[in-house]
Amino acid sequence: MKFRSLFGAANRARLAVYLLALWKLMKHPQTPRGPKLVALVVLLYALSPIDLIPDFIPVLGLLDDIILLPLGIALAVKMTPPGLWQARLREAELSSEKAPRLIWGAVLVVAIWVLLLVGAVWAMVAAGWLG
Repeated sequence: MKFRSLFGAANRARLAVYLLALWKLMKHPQTPRGPKLVALVVLLYALSPIDLIPDFIPVLGLLDDIILLPLGIALAVKMTPPGLWQARLREAELSSEKAPRLIWGAVLVVAIWVLLLVGAVWAMVAAGWLG
């Protein structure tokens, strides 16, 4: 996982349980579309081998893991009917499986960076800085 050095073993284990619960929530047929989509985005980001903001960037690289993941998980939980979330969380706590690595998360992060780069170059050309 990306932020192994930030959290103790207990917190990493708890985060792993929440990510597995999100995975189960996303696959569950009774999950509404909104929470399913939020769970997918959080999982793509959390389980991607590439960070949106690389960890070597001082402060920002660590803050994205500390802030974005908990906010994404909280949003998915808030959007999900309580009974459905509690059932998935219990399943995850009792399960020995792990959430899968998601290569699509890496593809999404790379696509975002490419779009940002293209947008920046386009803005510089439009401003006459490049030419």
